[in-house]
Amino acid sequence: MRFFYYVHTGHRVGLDRFRRAATIIRALGDVDVTLLTSDYRIAQVARDFGVKRAVGLDVVRNIPQIAHHGDKIIFDSDEANPIMFDELTRFFSSFVHINDDENYEKHPKEALVNPYLVGDNICNSLAVDDKYFEVHQKTIKQTLFFGDDDYEEDLLKNIDMFETLDLDLQIGFYFFIGYENKMQNTFKNMYEFEEYDAVIQKSEVLVTCSPQAVLESLAGGGRPVFIQRPDYTRAFITLFERLNIPIIEGYDKENLSNVLAKVLLHNYHTLERNSLNLTKFLKSSLVL
Repeated sequence: MRFFYYVHTGHRVGLDRFRRAATIIRALGDVDVTLLTSDYRIAQVARDFGVKRAVGLDVVRNIPQIAHHGDKIIFDSDEANPIMFDELTRFFSSFVHINDDENYEKHPKEALVNPYLVGDNICNSLAVDDKYFEVHQKTIKQTLFFGDDDYEEDLLKNIDMFETLDLDLQIGFYFFIGYENKMQNTFKNMYEFEEYDAVIQKSEVLVTCSPQAVLESLAGGGRPVFIQRPDYTRAFITLFERLNIPIIEGYDKENLSNVLAKVLLHNYHTLERNSLNLTKFLKSSLVL
């Protein structure tokens, strides 16, 4: 019997799910987990995130070609239709689902991790690594992390939104080669993908379209501002409203400018540190 973790990643969906998958795998410690990703590129560098073994897949329906009936899995994806999802819950002896939908109806054969729901076999939790709760000196005034993906070059198309705002730029994993060169006149400093952790921890203000980056910034005392990209899930809006995180709808420069002018006085709510409860739930659900 083997343990798997499937996560939906890619140049059109970013790495938010991958980042929390790596967080969960690290938290599971010595449990031998094989990470399955829908993108070969991130699988090749997963070891840099503390993931010992990762395999890239073409599509989610290829999971049974690697796993065996009766294996166990943590599943973080919205790709599967209801029929395929039901088949997966029956294929694996233990099935843990990471889900962000506040209106989700739990499948009877799954254990569920969800930041909105409570109930039997449900863990009301978020996956944020303990390292982000550590106190770091905020030596970077303001950083933009658009996200790890920008296949349509939306950042460049809306570059005027960020001009004159005195922002640094954290480069994304799936950015095209040389993409940042087109924006060098807008951002004072640019940070490579490998500097992500340090930039998140040291930025006093983080402007981002990445829900996971919002949580990681808030955990360490940063002041995140969330931009809701039109092509991104809206599943985190209610959660961010509860945490009193400023939300910018689309590429609204005026709104962003107004928020940044007052952000140092904004009253953020505290993010609960609950990694231990999440780890206990996962190990119990996987019968470890």
